[in-house]
Amino acid sequence: MVEKVEQLTSTTNPSKAEMRHTCRGTINLATANITVEDSCNFIISNGGAQTYHLKASSEVERQRWVTALELAKAKAVKMLAESDESGDEESVSQTDKTELQNTLRTLSSKVEDLSTCNDLIAKHGTALQRSLSELESLRLPAESNEKIKQVNERATLFRITSNAMINACRDFLLLAQTHSKKWQKSLQYERDQRIRLEETLEQLAKQHNHLERAFRGATVLPANTPGNTGSGKDQCCSGKGDMSDEDDENEFFDAPEIITMPENLGHKRTGSNISGASSDISLDEQVNFNEPLSMLQRLTEDLEYHELLDRAAKCENSLEQLCYVAAFTVSSYSTTVFRTSKPFNPLLGETFELDRLEENGYRSLCEQVSHHPPAAAHHAESKNGWTLRQEIKITSKFRGKYLSIMPLGSIHCIFHATGHHYTWKKVTTTVHNIIVGKLWIDQSGEIDIVNHKTGDKCNLKFVPYSYFSRDVARKVTGEVTDPSGRVHFALLGTWDEKMDCFKVQPVVGENGGDARQRGHEAEESRVMLWKRNPLPKNAENMYYFSELALTLNAWESGTAPTDSRLRPDQRLMENGRWDEANAEKQRLEEKQRLARKKREAEAMKASEDGTPYDPYKALWFERKKDPVTKELTHIYRGGYWECKEKQDWSSCPDIF
Repeated sequence: MVEKVEQLTSTTNPSKAEMRHTCRGTINLATANITVEDSCNFIISNGGAQTYHLKASSEVERQRWVTALELAKAKAVKMLAESDESGDEESVSQTDKTELQNTLRTLSSKVEDLSTCNDLIAKHGTALQRSLSELESLRLPAESNEKIKQVNERATLFRITSNAMINACRDFLLLAQTHSKKWQKSLQYERDQRIRLEETLEQLAKQHNHLERAFRGATVLPANTPGNTGSGKDQCCSGKGDMSDEDDENEFFDAPEIITMPENLGHKRTGSNISGASSDISLDEQVNFNEPLSMLQRLTEDLEYHELLDRAAKCENSLEQLCYVAAFTVSSYSTTVFRTSKPFNPLLGETFELDRLEENGYRSLCEQVSHHPPAAAHHAESKNGWTLRQEIKITSKFRGKYLSIMPLGSIHCIFHATGHHYTWKKVTTTVHNIIVGKLWIDQSGEIDIVNHKTGDKCNLKFVPYSYFSRDVARKVTGEVTDPSGRVHFALLGTWDEKMDCFKVQPVVGENGGDARQRGHEAEESRVMLWKRNPLPKNAENMYYFSELALTLNAWESGTAPTDSRLRPDQRLMENGRWDEANAEKQRLEEKQRLARKKREAEAMKASEDGTPYDPYKALWFERKKDPVTKELTHIYRGGYWECKEKQDWSSCPDIF
């Protein structure tokens, strides 16, 4: 037992550099917390959101595992300390050393050549200046003397520039020699990373092949199995579980955990569990990589900085109002910077309300209006003079190392007093290091905010992160223009921190025409539009939730029976009951599949009989053509808050 765990120590306790690029789901043994839960269960945790609940076959077996893991942990701590002490003394291959030495010799040779050229330039330059001085002493016309002085000055400048060039080359050579060891280690590290990635991908391919074979065998049920009615095709579809219900193109994909465990030790948090002693197989997506909020609640988080719209509603100038709308647009991304966990996919007909009418002056309602493709409609209204509505469809593409998430649909903001109607679309969100490494999120693309009443526009550019760029990370720039295209305001900031506004004053150009002065050139015109609120204390242990996000799942009386707060699997996961949450999630999705099949059967029967059939319709939103964008979208039809006041939820479907 001890030997087995010690064999894993070298792979489970890499160096500091390697720990930053491990697969998702791994826990560094050197910093792990190992606690005993009861006679057969024990827990391994990293002190944050990653926790494994493990179960042994008996108390004796559990104690053997805990003892072995503690010994391995002690060894891992010792190895980590030794690694830190000898980190700077790591050896590299002789080939790399030879290659680097050859490069340095070549650089030295080139610098010597430049030095020789510098000596020749100095020699010939001195001779040239001497000749020019002799020419100055001759009796020549005044005009010729002026020309000779100009040539003499230029020759002096040329010699100074040449000396500066040679000194810069020497500095470069010295820097290369100083950092050669660091470059050598970086090169070796990159090669190791490539080998590790290849091995991981190979292991993933083998695991996928194994799961496919096991799945084909598990979908063939015995003839006497209860409920085994229908065609083999239906059985296959039901055996797929959530995979048949979740659209591959419209899903957050998670890398599976690659953890090898003994056969007699159950692992409660693996993505799938195949046991030789059981004929059951589960390929459903587990809640392990989720956060305890639904996508509807994530959509509601756009209102965290609602005060920006309150301030915009008070603006008399439409261009200034547009600046605040642009800041509100950027602020909706600030909650995503550390949020790498996936929200729960809402069930069809699921809703979420947020009534903050008394505290903040607004109330909001979201509903999942479609499941294939997944789409959510959102409507928020404020007594401070604005309405926000949107319908967002999520599409995604997995591109090997990263996942691109592309929200489709327009967002509308209407101000009641002026009738100004703004629309815009969201940018692409990219989740990097899906397979290997620490997950991180970036936003990229452009947003065009249009005032359909006045014709004013704002163009926002989300600059993608680049390792080689000197720009600040997560940078956003923008310009606010009138219908003629003239720039009135310049916007500058980051989507995770703050946005500033600069007033652009027109100035006279060189040819007498109008030119524009960039706002950031006049610091006195700077106005801070928005700044991110600090995260709560210990946010890293709470999925990096903001103050608003922490309140979204709090129970409230009188909500609709379809509200996300009442979703049982989400609530169980929040309470740390992982097994029950996974089982409940499968039950809910199976219930949703059966409801969809029933609707499809009714539609087919109506088609055969030639009778009309009404497809599924959202309860609180109506699908119709938007009068401004001419797009088919779901617009709030009303009635929800009236039903809540009466506590009449008879029209709500039974989805939980």
